[in-house]
Amino acid sequence: MNHTATLVFEITVLVLAIFLGFEVISKVPTMLHTPLMSGTNAIHGIVLVGAMIVAGSSHQAGLIRVIGFVAVVLASANVVGGFVVTDRMLEMFKKREPPKDDDK
Repeated sequence: MNHTATLVFEITVLVLAIFLGFEVISKVPTMLHTPLMSGTNAIHGIVLVGAMIVAGSSHQAGLIRVIGFVAVVLASANVVGGFVVTDRMLEMFKKREPPKDDDK
């Protein structure tokens, strides 16, 4: 395969993955978005490790290193955001203590 055919193939896979991801997520009820986010944190952790490997590889061209760095930044933001959302979700299930009366 030449470079042009490889690039077209990779762009096709990317576009299909975006379309499929949008279709799957749009069918998920709103109530399940937060648990789904907490479940995908592990997957994004794997993406983060892969992005770090690509960004840190010594035999890559400059553009691939830049793309790897951008992938590291975006994957990190996604993982952190997922944990923040999960933490907020878990806070909703904690028992609230009744307010204390200071008058007594």
